[in-house]
Amino acid sequence: MKDQLKSIIQSLRPVKTKYDLIRVGGANDGGYLIPNDLEGITACFSPGVDVTASFEQDLLNRGIRSHLADGSVDGVPEGLEVSSFTKKHLRGLYTDQTITLDSWMSDHHAFMNSYILQMDIEGAEYETILAADRNTLKRFRIIVIEVHNAQHWFHPIAWGLVQTFFAKLLEDFHVVHIHPNNNCPFIQYDEVFFPSVFELTLLRKDRAEPDGFVDTFPHPLDQSNVTDKPDRPIPEEWYK
Repeated sequence: MKDQLKSIIQSLRPVKTKYDLIRVGGANDGGYLIPNDLEGITACFSPGVDVTASFEQDLLNRGIRSHLADGSVDGVPEGLEVSSFTKKHLRGLYTDQTITLDSWMSDHHAFMNSYILQMDIEGAEYETILAADRNTLKRFRIIVIEVHNAQHWFHPIAWGLVQTFFAKLLEDFHVVHIHPNNNCPFIQYDEVFFPSVFELTLLRKDRAEPDGFVDTFPHPLDQSNVTDKPDRPIPEEWYK
């Protein structure tokens, strides 16, 4: 399993493209680095609603409205203008309390290929992506996912799902940035160190060809998620 873990890490090695990275959202938690390929983006789909929404507000300032979904809150942060809010959790199955990515986008007639997906749903990202149709995922130009619970990857049932989760994303997307969440611990498997929670930014492959690998971290625009804990950069084996 150690060799398989290293293989996943190597597959997530960020690449350079013709697009510089920009920071969208505020400082610290809630801000993300994405490729500066926003021209023609028509909407953001953002499951997981926090008390603040600096990412969605920054996009709105750039003319991009968001669709939000979260079953644990009653509405959007005060002052944020959105295209829609759905009081349901994003999951891998459609029920009275949950929606799938396919059904959510279909409900809003989102059939173009010009969207952003910004997903921070506390571990439900695995089932959500695995249940999504490949053509649904390809409608997103840019995907930002906060990947959770890496400390549980090595359970025999989980490991195959984790491998499939990343393989599905990488089928049509390049990894362009990775950033560990310093509010969560690093873990060790054998001699391999890696963050238990990390932000992953992806760009659809038809948007740009890779121009080598990113070889320096952290990015100048990176910021720690929380300021009351020491920051910890991604280990070198993730990008060298």
